[in-house]
Parts: sequence; C-alpha cells; structure tokens
Amino acid sequence: MSATVNSVEIRAPSGQEEGTRSQVLRWLKAVGEAVSEHEPLIELETDKVTVEVASPHAGVLAEILKQEQEEVAPGEVLGRIGLAAAAAEPAAASGVAAVAAAEAANETGSGAVIAGRSGGVDGGNQPARGAARADVAPLVGAAPHSSVTPGSAAARQLSPAVRRLLAEHSLDPASVPGTGEGGRITVGDVMRQVTDPSRPAPASSLAAAASSPPRLDAVDAPGASNGPDGIASHRVPHSAVRKRIAARMVESLLHTAPHVTTVFEVDMSAVLAHRQRHREELTRRGVPLTLTAYFAQAAVTAIRAVPEANSRWTDAALEIFDTVNLGIATATEAGLVVPVLHEAESLDLLETARRLEPLVQRARTGTLTPADVRGGTFTLSNHGVSGSLLAAPIIIPQPQSAILGLGKLEKRVVVLEENGEGDEIVVRSRCYATLTIDHRVMDGSRANRFLQVFTERLSGWRD
Repeated sequence: MSATVNSVEIRAPSGQEEGTRSQVLRWLKAVGEAVSEHEPLIELETDKVTVEVASPHAGVLAEILKQEQEEVAPGEVLGRIGLAAAAAEPAAASGVAAVAAAEAANETGSGAVIAGRSGGVDGGNQPARGAARADVAPLVGAAPHSSVTPGSAAARQLSPAVRRLLAEHSLDPASVPGTGEGGRITVGDVMRQVTDPSRPAPASSLAAAASSPPRLDAVDAPGASNGPDGIASHRVPHSAVRKRIAARMVESLLHTAPHVTTVFEVDMSAVLAHRQRHREELTRRGVPLTLTAYFAQAAVTAIRAVPEANSRWTDAALEIFDTVNLGIATATEAGLVVPVLHEAESLDLLETARRLEPLVQRARTGTLTPADVRGGTFTLSNHGVSGSLLAAPIIIPQPQSAILGLGKLEKRVVVLEENGEGDEIVVRSRCYATLTIDHRVMDGSRANRFLQVFTERLSGWRD
C-alpha cells in the first residue's frame, strides 16, 4: 500500500506465484461510495480461486483503474481510496443510498459463488494457483429471496458474494456465526453452514427443484428455445476462469506434454488391516485416518525411487524438486479444489493424516488461503471416492511432470500363488492406480518403476 497526500492505492495481492494473472471479477463499491478499512472492496478471479481484496484504508472510493473482466498482474494498482475529509463526509452519505440501490438490483441479478477451484486438470486433478477462498460458479435464474433486505443495516455489512450465498441457500444471516473483522460474515462462514450435514435442506428449495428445472439467466433466455435442428436447448455461458482452465488443459495435452499412462492394480488388504488396528486410537486423538494419507505416503516412497516424477521440464534442463508438495484433489459443492500438502516427504503417516484433515476441511468450506494452493510439484487424484474405477489419461497440471490417479476400492476375485503350494482363488480389496507422465521427462519403464514401488509399499504395509 502506497499513499499520496489525498489517496491510497488499492493493489492486487502480490503473493501469487510467478506468471499468475488475475481478472477483475467485480467491484463491490462504486466511485464516490464510502468504504471502511478492511471492508471487502473487490473480487479478483484467478485460474484457481477468487480472491476478495479488502480496502487498505477508510475513505471514499475515488478512482477505479481496472474495470471488470480486465486482467491484472500481481501488485498492479487497481484503484485509489480518497482520504480528504471534505470529500469523505458527503460521499459517505450518498454512499449509503448507492449501496442500497445497488443491492436492490443485485437481489434479482445473476451472481457468483465463491469457493475453491481446480486449475486445469480433468477429473478433479489439478492444483490450483492461488486462492483466497475459492471458485466462481454462475448461478442460474434469479437468486431466491433471503431475509437480508437490501436497505437493512445487516445487508450493508455483507459483501455481495456473501449476500448471494445466503440467498441461494435460503439462510438467515442471524443463523450464521461470523468470523471476519468485527464479527462480519465471510464466504467461508456461509460455506461451513451450507456443508453442515445436520442442516436440513430448505423446504422452499426442495419444492422449487421438484416443480421446475434450473433455467438460464434472463440475458441468455431469448436464445434458449431453438437449438440445432430445432432441438430444444439452453445455453450456459462459460465463466472467464472456465475458459482459462479449458485452454490450459488443451495446451497441456495437445501442445506441451506428450501424455502416456500406465496402469497397475493395488492390493489394499494390508492397508485396510493396518487402518482397522489404529483407526479407533487415532480417532480418539482427533486424527481421521483416511486412505488418502496412505496414498500420499506411498507416493512419497515412489518419488524417492523415481525422483524425476517430481519435476518440471525446461528447455535447458529437467528441474527435479527436492521437496515433495503433493496436490490433493478435493471435491466440494462448488467444484474441484486442489490444496497442497507441503513438504510431504518430511511427514510420517500420523502427521500426514493430521495435516490432511484441516486442509481438506478448508477446501470444502471455501476457506483456503493462497498458501494452501501454491507450489504443488506432484498431484494425487483419488477419483475413486466418486465411483470411478479408472481414469486415463488424467491431464497433467503444468508445469508438473506426472499425476497419480487412484480408482474405486472394491473386493475382487483374484488368483494367487500361496507359499508355493499352487494357485488359490481368493477375494481381495483392490483398486487401480494410474500414473500419467510427460513422456519428455521419463520413459514408460520409469513410470512402471514408480507404480511398482507405489503398489509394493501399499500391498506390503507394516506397522
């Protein structure tokens, strides 16, 4: 933040990784409106999440330099806050009226939900680049009515993103505990309330869903009746972020990295037995022991054997990372998010499980920080949790060199040779593991070696 005699600059966050650019999603105030210090002022959309930028100073929004949909670089000036007392007083009075009018308009317009976002991998597999709280999904139709009336004092204390979430989920703001500055309700607070399994679905929402299908925003409705060959259809406009993700996926698969996928099958019997022995004890200690923790540990073991899997290709050399930062694909109501488990090579199973739990919870409640999604060097996608047996190829998140996929765990009949005494038909809990690689970085034999070590670590798990 830099200041002149009469103004303070509003700058885009500078703590994003190199090469990351943002786009102005929306200004939450208009020029001439009074703003408080730390009040949400602007939403920036990256290819991973939406970052809510707070006002650096109290005053009046004097100038907007970057308009909605314009791209901005880290640290770039977005606008200015006027500090002159003479200007602040009349602006504050007119600002209240302006906010009420804007909010009244917003109640019937389309909006966006802030939540975490995947950054360029299909099947929910890519680490995101930067992110405050999340992802942006277009709403369909008009937002349902909520108890936050446009002119109320409560409404003036809520950002547009929070108001829309409250309206969409028919939540009374009085029922949502606020954890923001001065008790202000944040997007994360609303998302925690929405994902609370004990909260019943609003009756009005259920009735609406049963009576009519989702419709498009009114802007797109005129073209909704006639599709190709007279087939009834409707159009869902792409968000700017979805367009960038699509471009990166195409770039990764068709223009950057020649993808090759190898498939192994994993016997999970030893892991399940180990988990059963220790699950109750760890649960008492507040540490859920998930299969993802085992997969993460085995991935680190495999990376030690095949370090080029944890690397990035450059024209001059292969840059192999000494630290293993695992991106963990996580499904949320708003979409797929990939928080990063940093320095996974330094963690044992217990500490891996301990750190995964809050990381995944922040992803599901939309409270990830930029640090949570930055710096991934290798990605793990446990797509089997949603029923998928096998996914190949999983598109590699650039500039990483490989991505590991785990399919659904299920009991299968297999033929084993037991103790050299002949074949035996047995039932084992097994799943498919796929490794998709950048063929410039390694050959298929090295990918097979990775999965060999990975599967042996899991099938032979010991205390």
